[in-house]
Amino acid sequence: MRLIDDDERRARLGRRHALATPVTSVEDAARAVVALHGTDPATTVLSAVLRSDAAIEDVQRALYEERSLVRVLAMRRTVFAVPTDLVTTAWAGASDVVAREQRRVLGKMLLDSAVTNDPDPWIAQAESAARAFFEENPRVSSADLSASHPSLATRLDAGMSVASRLLTLLSAEGAIVRAQPRGGWTSTQFRWATAEAWCGDLGERPGVDVAAAELARRWLHAYGPAHEDDVQWWFGWTKTRTRAALAALDLVDVQLQDRTGIVLADDVDEVSAPDPWVALLPALDPSTMGWKHRDFVLGSHRGELFDVNGNGGPTVWVDGQIVGGWTHRDDGEVAVEVFDDVGREATEQVAAKAAALSELLGDVRLKARARGWTPSENRLRA
Repeated sequence: MRLIDDDERRARLGRRHALATPVTSVEDAARAVVALHGTDPATTVLSAVLRSDAAIEDVQRALYEERSLVRVLAMRRTVFAVPTDLVTTAWAGASDVVAREQRRVLGKMLLDSAVTNDPDPWIAQAESAARAFFEENPRVSSADLSASHPSLATRLDAGMSVASRLLTLLSAEGAIVRAQPRGGWTSTQFRWATAEAWCGDLGERPGVDVAAAELARRWLHAYGPAHEDDVQWWFGWTKTRTRAALAALDLVDVQLQDRTGIVLADDVDEVSAPDPWVALLPALDPSTMGWKHRDFVLGSHRGELFDVNGNGGPTVWVDGQIVGGWTHRDDGEVAVEVFDDVGREATEQVAAKAAALSELLGDVRLKARARGWTPSENRLRA
């Protein structure tokens, strides 16, 4: 059984994730990591820019004008920005799990809030009203939808409207997508549109099995070798779906440094280390969040760089290892702390990357969204 040690895994990450050598386009930056994390819009933009020759405006153009990247609610009930050619595959292979759970959750909320004793037909009626409103209005906010029909304005005990919950459900089902936000590139206040109005004809969705296998193949190319647990965690699949998706692929067992793993059969050859590289990556970046078992990149720094819910904060990377953290202070400075001795040259490169990132961000101020501040950030912000 071939050994792929941690050094080679880090070499693969540097090459595959467009960190050692940038790619030319926003779309290629997304393909390098399968999908860009999108719960915090700032992460989507920065993850693409820091992997490519693109500017912030190029990411906005891809998302809102060319629409070559589309935000979908998919893996682990998380928003991801995926290339257009992957949208239907993501819906079929990952979003369906989220959609079923969201329909169940909404039904339970209606029961718990004493709105109805028979949630399924009630949801169907509200859903019909929401779809009709979308057909008449090309861009819709949550407030717009809530005001459009009494059932959609219904308040739930959880403190939100039915309209808000339906937006989550319909986006998981692929009926609607997040359109352009109200505000700048860090704004979380999105308008919504039907998938057809926003994306045009995306073609037929593949079957679940075909879609899941294709997603697993892309993930293993970007993140492999890995463990079956990593695949299951990243997609939010059941063990049954994970094993079925992997069974459809031509895989080889390999020995990792701390466990056995799997890799695509045509990806067994040794990958050499790229030239030395340094990167500052945003919170929730795919390279930070890519595995359930991530000690080979994170080492002993989990407690400093992740919040209490397991969300990764901003990270400093040297040659495939996370060696520190950074934060964006209210005065605009990108402040860095490095935990490991990385040598003078890498230390200077980290400082240069931080200065360049401060300039890139300009008047924007990054905040902790969809996560908590990490201990590293709290120290740097003090």
